[in-house]
Amino acid sequence: MIDYEVLFKKFGKVFPAGTVLFEQGEEGGEMYVICSGSVEVTRRVRDKETVLAVLPAGEFLGEMSIINNLPRSATARVVEDAQVVVIDGRTFEAMIRGSSEIAVRLIKKLASRLDEAGRQIEVLLFRDPNSRVVHYLRQEAERTGVAAAAGIAVNLDESDLAERLGLTDSEVHTVVNRLERARLVSRTANGGFLIAEVGKLQDFLDFLEMKERYGT
Repeated sequence: MIDYEVLFKKFGKVFPAGTVLFEQGEEGGEMYVICSGSVEVTRRVRDKETVLAVLPAGEFLGEMSIINNLPRSATARVVEDAQVVVIDGRTFEAMIRGSSEIAVRLIKKLASRLDEAGRQIEVLLFRDPNSRVVHYLRQEAERTGVAAAAGIAVNLDESDLAERLGLTDSEVHTVVNRLERARLVSRTANGGFLIAEVGKLQDFLDFLEMKERYGT
């Protein structure tokens, strides 16, 4: 088991809320392990900033700039005061060589993040807010949805959708109202969504894609 307390004593720093650890597009030579607090990761797409994730204690970030020597692909900002381990490239390589547990954890995490990045990119390729919302809800219904008596429950609210999809609250609200009138989606008491039939949501997405492609 990784001893974060030992790591923090060697390489730890404390960052107050609001601190930007790194910005999208800049060069990076360090990765970060969150010991306490949380860090928000965002990416700017078409002049809109989209929240990719809010990482809690135990997560790490910034490793790709060490591995592939490319500029940062996102911006990381401390959400709540955080104790963070800061690791440079040489130390990172030594840790990987010296600990199979760290290496395996890193591989699993990278695979998970690549999968999530693929889903994010797929969603952001849709320019139409209707298609973007419908596609994301369908994805989440299949990935994290919970079976309910009247369909599949998705634990997201409209603000979550707006942040993740790079849309305004107003745009998301308008789309959800349209889906509700069509009886494809309904709002739940806790602010989430209930999808009656995922198949019908896919049919509607196909229709939207045809409309966007051919202008019909």
